[in-house]
Amino acid sequence: MDVIPKLPRMYDEPFADSSQIPTHLVASLARQHVTVALSGDAGDELFGGYNRHVWGTKINARLSGLPMPLRQILGMGLKSVAPEPADTIARLLEPILPKRLRTRRAGDQVLKIARIVGAKSADDMYRLLCSIDSTPRDSVIGGDEIASWADDEMNSIATNLDPLDRMTLADSLSYLSDDILQKVDRAAMSVSLETRVPFLDKDVVEFAARVPPSMKIRDGRGKWLVRQVLYKHVPSALIDRPKTGFSIPLDQWLRGPLKTWAYDLLTPARLRQQGLFNPARVETMLNQHMSGRRNHGYWLWNVLMAQAWHDEWCAS
Repeated sequence: MDVIPKLPRMYDEPFADSSQIPTHLVASLARQHVTVALSGDAGDELFGGYNRHVWGTKINARLSGLPMPLRQILGMGLKSVAPEPADTIARLLEPILPKRLRTRRAGDQVLKIARIVGAKSADDMYRLLCSIDSTPRDSVIGGDEIASWADDEMNSIATNLDPLDRMTLADSLSYLSDDILQKVDRAAMSVSLETRVPFLDKDVVEFAARVPPSMKIRDGRGKWLVRQVLYKHVPSALIDRPKTGFSIPLDQWLRGPLKTWAYDLLTPARLRQQGLFNPARVETMLNQHMSGRRNHGYWLWNVLMAQAWHDEWCAS
């Protein structure tokens, strides 16, 4: 709660990766003991460590054999499934399902799968997986998703690459540079902690570019080659664990201790005055989230960080 008001000045821009909060807290704790720290960032981007790398390529391979009209019909059918009944069914089935299949957000997962099924290509699937809002013009006044690596201008770079290598290249050109490195550097420097990123050593990056996909993902697990090196130095019990990020219970926080703060920043009058977002769209998303019918925590956090930044730097 104490960190959130500091975020607009800590980042100097509307930065909306909510793991910025625990990253800042960990950096603050580390600074009590050291002035320089090593970061493991870039390992996932270079060696295929994200979940989307593992199952995204697998799903695309299986769907590629289906005619596009059939995929689009299937996608539309899944989109018609109301999130609330899906959530209810998931809760009823939870006691008998394996842990890996349990989810509290079945309705949201169904909608995500619907978007993926209707994707026109592996690149389109990646874009849909990584976009918080697939129709930004509905939310941001005059807004469109900017051109990226997947557009014609950048596409020539990756034309002959394997789908996995295309994804990791995309992550390196966007998510790594614009999100991860920015997040860690600013969170750490806010407490005068310097960070170093060994995976971004020039020789390591060039080596990773030569490693074939079969040595990055194997037997349904990412970062296979990195694991083989670690096994020589670190007990396997510390390596063979589920991937755990720096996620926070954002959905619950927005319905609980951050509720008043969120409503205050997202009043229709305030949104109209600032002119960044479509008030009707924000109101719909906010009401759906606060009622518990849907989980729009990440979407709302984007808007909240933009509003908080605007208040800090642009308000007269």
